[in-house]
Amino acid sequence: MSMTEKLAEIDTLLKQLHAEYPEETGSFLQFMQKAEGGKALDLRTKELIGVALAISAQCEWCIALHVQQALKAGATRDEVMSAGFMAVMMHGGPALMYLTPLRHALDEFAAAG
Repeated sequence: MSMTEKLAEIDTLLKQLHAEYPEETGSFLQFMQKAEGGKALDLRTKELIGVALAISAQCEWCIALHVQQALKAGATRDEVMSAGFMAVMMHGGPALMYLTPLRHALDEFAAAG
């Protein structure tokens, strides 16, 4: 499955959850928006942190989302990989294996422009 397909799955899931559980889903999305909107860190930095946390959490959907958003926010390939290696430093071998989907996301989204 491509990283773009993973992003589409996120969209589908959120639409389904919002239809079935609007209060819970809306509350989560509102919290997410507030957490991403703080002033202390810029969006690029927050997305790089998101990349590292996605690697540590071993969530390929999260990796796809945060790599795409980090690149859109101006992060370079090397910065995204560096964030991935920070996760490896803290989480070890399992996180190292999740650099595979990280690289796939970088390749796919860089090619898309």
